Amino acid sequence: MSPSASSTAGRAPRFAVVGVPGNRRVTLFQDAVRTAGLPAARVVPWLDVLRGEASFLPGETVRMDSPGEDTEVERLLRAVGDPARVEGTARWYAGFTSAVRTVARAAAAAGAELLDDPDDVAVLFDKRLCHAVLDGAGVPVPASPTSGVAAPVVRDWADVRGRMADHGMSRVFVKLAHGSSASGVLAVETAGPGRIRATTSVERDASGRLFNSLRVRRITTEPEIAAVVDALAPDGLHIERWLPKATRHGRATDLRVVVVAGRATHAVVRTSHSPMTNLHLGGERGDLDAVRSAVEAAGGSWSEALAVCERAAACFPDTLCVGVDLLPSTGWRRFAVGEVNAFGDLLPRLTGLPGSGAEGLDTYAAQVAAVQNRARNNRATATP
Repeated sequence: MSPSASSTAGRAPRFAVVGVPGNRRVTLFQDAVRTAGLPAARVVPWLDVLRGEASFLPGETVRMDSPGEDTEVERLLRAVGDPARVEGTARWYAGFTSAVRTVARAAAAAGAELLDDPDDVAVLFDKRLCHAVLDGAGVPVPASPTSGVAAPVVRDWADVRGRMADHGMSRVFVKLAHGSSASGVLAVETAGPGRIRATTSVERDASGRLFNSLRVRRITTEPEIAAVVDALAPDGLHIERWLPKATRHGRATDLRVVVVAGRATHAVVRTSHSPMTNLHLGGERGDLDAVRSAVEAAGGSWSEALAVCERAAACFPDTLCVGVDLLPSTGWRRFAVGEVNAFGDLLPRLTGLPGSGAEGLDTYAAQVAAVQNRARNNRATATP
């Protein structure tokens, strides 16, 4: 949080949002701001940040949102012309984290309050660092041989095979360290010598270039798996044990839980016939009440499941909102955290969980309300 937060105590928030003008994320946040009776948020384009032209006003509350879905921003950050291309995520990470720190410096210089901590963002967008932070805090996570800054770099498929063998892992997820939305993810499983396959949405063209596809496919030959992994490896790879997920009606099931100001406020169930439950890859929204009932019927605790998400978010105390990917194990009694997402709140029309304090509010309105509540608390504290 910006050191200038104390200077804005007692004032109703005036928002600025760093994002992509006209993007649905910015539009939904603007709707929430207006519904709360506040002036429209001032939009600061990521392009202005990248060009060194962004500025903020004294007393503004600055929210950063995803720089995605802007072709020119993608070109500047990744140096690729086609946003469907997979390569370039290491360059993207360096450019984006630098841009985030630029925003933080400009906000501090103007006396504005920042809702996203730049150090938190740098960890959230490196799966190796994020895994290590969660594990160090006692948050349950899948085992990983690539967790933390001291882990050896994964250079190619031979390294992946070696890590799997060394750690007794026959089923793993291989992920881009700086990927998102299942970009570059392979779910790899082995069953003895010569028997190996991978499930992925990555496509490789005749020249070896990698593209994200909306079609999940299986690769059943090791040379083809090796070619994809070898092409991904220069951008940095993270390996995690593939935990068997609970299922509903034959579909693998996990949850995206949004945590705002330390409290789990929203949850959506995601189900799929493939290991990847992302909705844009054919995953479907499931029945949250049915999942909650399954947890309780199995002797598990729904409140503890949400508490796991809150403990994960507590690792990033200076960032207002994160989206936690919660993995229920087979049997519905135990949970692990797959990932924590800086921009994991795009869940249109989803309203808050009962008892969360966000009933009737979408994810953006819950964040606006949290900032308003903090401002009211500051006013109460400042009143003699």
